[in-house]
Amino acid sequence: MTSATIKLFLPHGDARRLRVGEVSNWTGKALAAPRTELEDLLARDELESSGVYFLLGVNPDTGGSLAYIGEAEVIRERLKQHKAKDFWTSVVVFVSKDENLTKAHVRYLENRLLQEAKAVGRYALENANSSNPKLPESDREDMEVYLARIRQVLPVLGSDLLSPIAGSAKPAHPQPMLVCKIKSALATGRRTEAGFVVFAKSTAVLAVRPSAESQYPNTIALRERLIQDKTLVEDDGLYVFTKDVEFSSPSAAAAVIHGGSANGLTAWRDKNGKSLKEIEET
Repeated sequence: MTSATIKLFLPHGDARRLRVGEVSNWTGKALAAPRTELEDLLARDELESSGVYFLLGVNPDTGGSLAYIGEAEVIRERLKQHKAKDFWTSVVVFVSKDENLTKAHVRYLENRLLQEAKAVGRYALENANSSNPKLPESDREDMEVYLARIRQVLPVLGSDLLSPIAGSAKPAHPQPMLVCKIKSALATGRRTEAGFVVFAKSTAVLAVRPSAESQYPNTIALRERLIQDKTLVEDDGLYVFTKDVEFSSPSAAAAVIHGGSANGLTAWRDKNGKSLKEIEET
């Protein structure tokens, strides 16, 4: 990903309220706001334009992250229609400063954004299907550049919807692959920019420790959520991770694998047996 200078303007001087983001030498513009600031957002001239938008919130049934990705020729009118959806708590909009985004362009972007969000898997999507409009080759290339900028700006505005769970493909300081073993369970993972990732096909013990239910209820609750959403599935006396999973820390990841409290700095080791603690102290 190319380097970028991102200018963030705070109309109210508060980073929790309406924000406007721009990138040097880019014709796009991003606007983000909490739902409580929706009327201020709708009043802005940029929302007369065509573009794509993200409604971000929590699924009330599962407690997991939920998103709606959409497009419109007039963003303002479409967002007004979404007041009926009660799950979302924030909105991010991308438009073009030169007003050259056509209906076909934004439909193309919506389709590509849905594909990427599904592949990343951080959010469940309320809308999973979209059309796949045909664009001339030069227009497709222009929209892929626009999409790359959306990937850069979206995390700055507070959403990791498109950020790979496994971390950056080309980190400045590559993190070593680590393993966590307990009984017959074996997991692989590594640190990422946002925490710690456990990779698909890793395994965790089936039973939780008796003390965990009373002393570490958060660990038990997290395991249960992963079991309920089929991220952890039982197979041959172990739980198997069906996809990459991001945790807040090495200890949080190790605790789920161990079925109880665990010190991630010592539980995770490299191929030579050196602990994460030893690696980071070297």
